[in-house]
Amino acid sequence: MQEKTELLNTVSTQLGLNINRSKTRIMKANTKNNNPITMNGEPLEETNSFTYLGSTINKHGGTAEDVKARIQKSRVAFIMLRKIWRAKQIKTNTNLRIFNSNVKAVLLYGSETWRSTQKTLKRIQTVINKCLRRILHLKWTDKISNTTLWKMTKHRNRK
Repeated sequence: MQEKTELLNTVSTQLGLNINRSKTRIMKANTKNNNPITMNGEPLEETNSFTYLGSTINKHGGTAEDVKARIQKSRVAFIMLRKIWRAKQIKTNTNLRIFNSNVKAVLLYGSETWRSTQKTLKRIQTVINKCLRRILHLKWTDKISNTTLWKMTKHRNRK
């Protein structure tokens, strides 16, 4: 890794690009090598996780942090559209299309890289179900099964 870092620094310098050492961090994953990585003789700061293109990557390869962040971002997106969900003049079908394009897209962004565990799938499905129930103005006292909810919204459960 040290050789690649030095090569990157050398080639960058030759091309007139400067690497900002204070903004440069490294993350060691699946390695027993504890030697510090240096650039121009100074050690680079190590980190356990970083965000790349909106997705959180950690050195253990887990997806829990990223899923948690995506759920939070989708909740914010859902709340921002609160007036639309409450509007009586907007059809349910239109609301569902808005939900799929604005909230569900935020929730599932980067999900292709997540480890598909039952826990992760259940957390995502729970968020989707909760949003669908709010869009349909269903209360918790309305005893409607998830299967019925999915039929009402033409939503597919991906198990």
